[in-house]
Amino acid sequence: MQGSRFAFGPFVLDSDAGTLLRNDVPVAIGYRGLKLLAALVGRPGEILGKAALMDAAWPDTAVEEGNLTVQIAQLRKLLGPAADSGEWIATVPRVGYRFTGAIEPLDGAKRKPLPLPGKPSIAVLPFVNVSNDAEQEAFADGLTEDLITDLSRISGLFVIARNSAFAYKGKAMDVHRIAQDLGVRYLLEGSARRVAGRVRINAQLVDAMSGDHLWAERFDRSLDDIFAVQDEVTGKIVEALLGRLRAPPPRNRPKNLEAYDLCMRARKLLDDSPLTAREAHLMLTRAVSLDPDYAEPYRWLAMNHWMGWVHWGGPTEATRSVALELAHKAVAIDPDDAGCRWVLAYLLAYERRFAEADVEFAKAIELDPNEADTWAALSDITVLAGRVEEGLEHIRKAFRLNPFPASWYYLALGQALYAAGDYEAAVETLRRDETYRTSSRRFLAASLAQLGRLDEARAEVELFLVGNPHFTTRHWATTEPFRDAATLAHFVDGYRKAGLPE
Repeated sequence: MQGSRFAFGPFVLDSDAGTLLRNDVPVAIGYRGLKLLAALVGRPGEILGKAALMDAAWPDTAVEEGNLTVQIAQLRKLLGPAADSGEWIATVPRVGYRFTGAIEPLDGAKRKPLPLPGKPSIAVLPFVNVSNDAEQEAFADGLTEDLITDLSRISGLFVIARNSAFAYKGKAMDVHRIAQDLGVRYLLEGSARRVAGRVRINAQLVDAMSGDHLWAERFDRSLDDIFAVQDEVTGKIVEALLGRLRAPPPRNRPKNLEAYDLCMRARKLLDDSPLTAREAHLMLTRAVSLDPDYAEPYRWLAMNHWMGWVHWGGPTEATRSVALELAHKAVAIDPDDAGCRWVLAYLLAYERRFAEADVEFAKAIELDPNEADTWAALSDITVLAGRVEEGLEHIRKAFRLNPFPASWYYLALGQALYAAGDYEAAVETLRRDETYRTSSRRFLAASLAQLGRLDEARAEVELFLVGNPHFTTRHWATTEPFRDAATLAHFVDGYRKAGLPE
């Protein structure tokens, strides 16, 4: 059965969007459960073998059959009884499972598109690497990210963040559908090839509403001119959209292309795991040694040190001071870079230098109002200051600029929802596969505890403590940048109810 949206009983499953609704209310369903349900619902009445279902939920991964049994049991519990008091999912002994409910395809009903902003809106789709060298993939990605950054700094434009743009990497999709998904009118797409000291770039600007090509050009230059080409492409897009050429402030460009490549590769590894974070650290340290006047590697090195402290059990006070020093260095080198500014602001807040942090956040927004990461980071700090509704507005703005964000956006949203007392929504958010990791489970446990679901809360605490065996509520409360005693007490209350160590 083709399509991705199906109705059965009170449920609507949208496998593309990763959602399950019961009577229009979102149901907290995990990634594996969603994949299994989509496979079963997509072929109603058919017996699906265990191997096929395991391939659907754990592609290219060897897992024990018991994992499938557990997921099916959880699905049955989540869905509850069917209308005839039977089960939605029937077991066929020794063979597999079969979906028994009546299915109604809904793909003819389109999802409501995001409303267009009040100013020209654009997404830069990942440039295609057309060389025969897979190693040049990072170069094409870096070009895409730099163009996003350049356009984002134009105050007259609304620009979708890189995470959401890269959700379409390698996918052949209709430009009109992409524009609707992202809530923009214009798309920039293109290709890049780097070979023998030269770079060839093809770029075109499309009006997704009409399908017209507003501008297209081919650039064939020396590799030494790559940043001049980027500036030229940016200028032409701004001219096409705003009717006049208005260049953004000059950026701090690398003088060494190897340092640039290392930085492009490292930024993709920063928050995956402690192992990849160490790999990123080596790349960034090398980039700094190759080009000490290039700001971006200092910025990411600062975050690399900070995330080690917050997520992975380090660093010492001395290492924290190194992170802050690196953030200051990045801003000193490129004071007009919003990314450097928000990183410095975030670290200053964790050092409780709140007045300085507020100034840096304001400057970051002034330099680049489209930088979604700034709004997400500001939400975190604002919620802990007790301004919860303001914090919710900030994270909603971040999601609008970045509809398919990094996992930490969901963590920030879940924290804000908990602070607002919307525990059901917090549970739904924090159980999403994107953020359902050890660092978010403390908020999930607290939300469940506040709902009186203490058995679930304690199960989450056990899982959290596996990855964080030295966690204590007292240490967490003294290290987080709280500015409001009532907000702090609210979080501590949830932690205690959930059974997190004092």
